[in-house]
Amino acid sequence: MRAPDILIQEVAPRDGLQIEPVFVETAEKVRLVDALSQAGFSRIEVSSFVSPKAVPALADAEDVFGGIRRNPRTMYVALVPNRKGAERAIAAGAGEINFVMSASETHNRANMGMRHEQSLAALSDIVGPAHAAGLSVNATIATAFGCPFEGIQAFTKIRRIVREYLDFGVDGITLADTTGMANPRRVEHLVQDVLKQVPSDKLTLHFHNTRGLGLVNVLAAHEAGAFRFDAALGGLGGCPFAPGASGNVCTEDLVNLCDEIGLDTGLNLTALLQLSATLPQLIGHEVPGQVVKAGRPLDLHPVPEKLRDG
Repeated sequence: MRAPDILIQEVAPRDGLQIEPVFVETAEKVRLVDALSQAGFSRIEVSSFVSPKAVPALADAEDVFGGIRRNPRTMYVALVPNRKGAERAIAAGAGEINFVMSASETHNRANMGMRHEQSLAALSDIVGPAHAAGLSVNATIATAFGCPFEGIQAFTKIRRIVREYLDFGVDGITLADTTGMANPRRVEHLVQDVLKQVPSDKLTLHFHNTRGLGLVNVLAAHEAGAFRFDAALGGLGGCPFAPGASGNVCTEDLVNLCDEIGLDTGLNLTALLQLSATLPQLIGHEVPGQVVKAGRPLDLHPVPEKLRDG
């Protein structure tokens, strides 16, 4: 099978649903993950093994992992904050663990309840057991492009955290624009800088569309050499611990963009649009995605009747 030109990783079941005020039933989450795997995703972030008090929307993580129909072509990812979460993810059958620490100390304390040294100690406790169980470990740097409390984070800080992650033996790294503060110029420069430390097939970019720059930032990162990107069906998501952080880059909008400019994603856009159209009923409100509302560019409409005789 031909490798895609750009790899899109689906995060709606975890990052998308974590902020929803209405609890999505376990069976519905399972159906969503199964439908996404059938649409062609090679990687899906399924849920998060954190305290149910902290993220009640994902309190059923074990049940979701236990209910999905495993597609052998799909990697099922779990977010974990510590060794206890990693042990739960291993027992549930996750294929990869995603660990998160914010570049911003303030945001890390708000999001994870830990200082940097505590988070790094937690990561050191995760990598060994995960690798021993056959799981890969990805480590995310949240607020890599800016923090709503501290502002822009220096490249030197991001570079240092990348090196610390690599020294712990992680298999991949994500740069996350948690609050949508990135812009194409900064994205280009940071991606080029980090690619000196991390190969493109091990680096993921995670953008939010908070200020309408999500797709532009994806293109800037791709042109700078990035290959892997997170996105969420319907544009769902946002960080509950970051003021004003709205949803992720919308998966189907990104796939449509790639189709229009000739980048192969290996994903079925028709299936994604059909699935995205079911989200308002699932979560109880409209979603930010645009293509599901407007249709694809060449979804043509009938000629107005008054013009047909002319």
